[in-house]
Amino acid sequence: MSKKLSILLVEDDSIEAMKFNRTIAKLDVDCSITEVKNGEEGIKFLKENKNLPDIILLDLNMPKMNGIEFLTILKNDEVLKYIPTIILTTSCHQKDLLDCYKIGVAGYMIKPLKYNEYAAKMARIISYWSESELVAV
Repeated sequence: MSKKLSILLVEDDSIEAMKFNRTIAKLDVDCSITEVKNGEEGIKFLKENKNLPDIILLDLNMPKMNGIEFLTILKNDEVLKYIPTIILTTSCHQKDLLDCYKIGVAGYMIKPLKYNEYAAKMARIISYWSESELVAV
């Protein structure tokens, strides 16, 4: 049975964040979304809040702290390391992909340019993680 997902979106591009929120609204899925603009804000949010997200959607190329740095800190934390983190990026570089999986990412998704493909991909991500058994951290 599907459950309401709590999502932390770590994305520095306000247009991408707006596109994600509009897509989720159009899909009419039951989830709550918290947005932060970079990795530093993401780590701060996670350390300061008792209600942790079910999943994290993470951009790679951000100012202050990029996605790899964020992921490294996250996966070295005894509590936060259990939160599934899915990379949402425009980077199709093999090195980025390998680095993310070495650190322990749950998935690596290239953002499609066409909106219909983007919406379909987001629907699959939300559907999958709504059905998955998640560790309560």
